[in-house]
Amino acid sequence: MPNQLKSFYNQTVVPKLMDQFKYDNIHQVPKVIKVTVNRGLGEASQNAKALESSVAELSTITGQRPVVTRAKRAIAGFKIRQGMPVGVMVTLRSERMYAFLNRLINLALPRIRDFRGISARSFDGRGNYTLGLREQLIFPEIEYDGIDQIRGMDITIVTTAQTDEEGRALLRELGMPFRES
Repeated sequence: MPNQLKSFYNQTVVPKLMDQFKYDNIHQVPKVIKVTVNRGLGEASQNAKALESSVAELSTITGQRPVVTRAKRAIAGFKIRQGMPVGVMVTLRSERMYAFLNRLINLALPRIRDFRGISARSFDGRGNYTLGLREQLIFPEIEYDGIDQIRGMDITIVTTAQTDEEGRALLRELGMPFRES
């Protein structure tokens, strides 16, 4: 089912948003540009295995090899020197982005224990949304026996929306399960 979410966006979401916000041009309709998946690893400086397992897990979840992020400066209190690995991140665009969003919305989020929806307040003022997950087990690609430790991740959805209201409408139409607050 390639591009299932993308075709849904083009056929259903675009006309609804054009009608809702009274856009004159189809290019004014907000769209998702990229999705970044980020995981901070404080223990990576002491534990190289944590870095390797995180790279493997994010590769499995996103279908793309993550980049290791390194410390920009030394922080003595955290025992970090400049250039040490402190996290991993993946930037997804086009086909992989839509495939990941589809799996996130339809498979992963409903698997969260006691799930009542995600907060609609995590917008940054420019229509971009950030979601924090506590564990990687909600993704069906990850096997429980294959992980060494439960680690969370941050997922940022970057859109072309000008306001939070437009971004919220876009993600709600794409199927993002916001809770009623």
